[in-house]
Amino acid sequence: MMISENSGLKDLVGDKNKMLPDKDVDSILHAARDAIEIEIAGIRQVKDHLDGGFIKAIDLLLETKGHVAVTGIGKSGLIGRKIAATLASTGTPSIFLHPVEAMHGDLGMVTKGDVIIALSNSGETQELNALIPVFRDRGIPVIALTGNRESSLARASVAVIDTGVDREACALGLAPTASTTAALAAGDALAVVLLKMRKFNEKDFRKNHPGGTLTERLKVKVEEVMLTGADIPLARLGTNMAEVLKEMDAKHLGSVLVLDGEECLVGIITDGDLRRAMIRLGDLSGRVVEQVMTRNPKSISPKALAADALAVMERHLITILPVVGGNGHLLGVVHLHDLLGKGQFRFVV
Repeated sequence: MMISENSGLKDLVGDKNKMLPDKDVDSILHAARDAIEIEIAGIRQVKDHLDGGFIKAIDLLLETKGHVAVTGIGKSGLIGRKIAATLASTGTPSIFLHPVEAMHGDLGMVTKGDVIIALSNSGETQELNALIPVFRDRGIPVIALTGNRESSLARASVAVIDTGVDREACALGLAPTASTTAALAAGDALAVVLLKMRKFNEKDFRKNHPGGTLTERLKVKVEEVMLTGADIPLARLGTNMAEVLKEMDAKHLGSVLVLDGEECLVGIITDGDLRRAMIRLGDLSGRVVEQVMTRNPKSISPKALAADALAVMERHLITILPVVGGNGHLLGVVHLHDLLGKGQFRFVV
């Protein structure tokens, strides 16, 4: 039986009440994919437009002894807040300066020695451009993230990063969508380059997150959170699948790890492996683990950080990760729930 790409969603929304006809489901997915493609195209434009203006911006940000004040209004302001937060957490002291609040006293937050990053797609935002003379009088350089290189903001700035896009994902062309995504990507690029130039590392990152659960996720080693001994669902080569199913049900991890005669990890059987095997082989009662397992599963060292284990799980879309020593012997297993909230370690990603 052929299963269409959209059958899962149709099964979800197209039940016996027929909330959404199949043609509507197809239309929804088509519109969503179009929007994402437009945003991807916008980010590609930003990448292609990177030039000496980006280099100048990096030089200014590396040289400043003060703070970086990110400013913008509306949707650009929301993106600006995120850029300021990312810069601050990755080693560049940063604040967000709201243009309207700045005109009513918050300008005291910026002084000579600081740098401004100003966001405006049009480059003609009245509230933002009203601040430019003040910045100039105080000797504060401005870096513009704008889609208009000929704008008032661009002309008044020391460095311009072109975040222009051909069109918005919004069908009306009115709601900032692709343009704000492009600005966000440019801001992230600034933060990542600065992080690398400053050789900012995980130890530095933890200093900026002294009270957060993210800190714990970064510094705890796998051996401190892994399940060991009788908690590990195990089977050996040659084990009948009926016994494997009992082990899987008893240990509640949705997987069984397969060992050879020397206690080395050689395979894994997951819920997904079971489903695929039943489609391929039918009745599994007379089968053995070798006929069902996935060989050479992903694994991790006990000395690795919990953050590394989480990264492996996210990269390969898995929820369970065996922990293996240098000799190939199985030492434990880490489940996604142990990293994201089950038990003593409660992490936020």
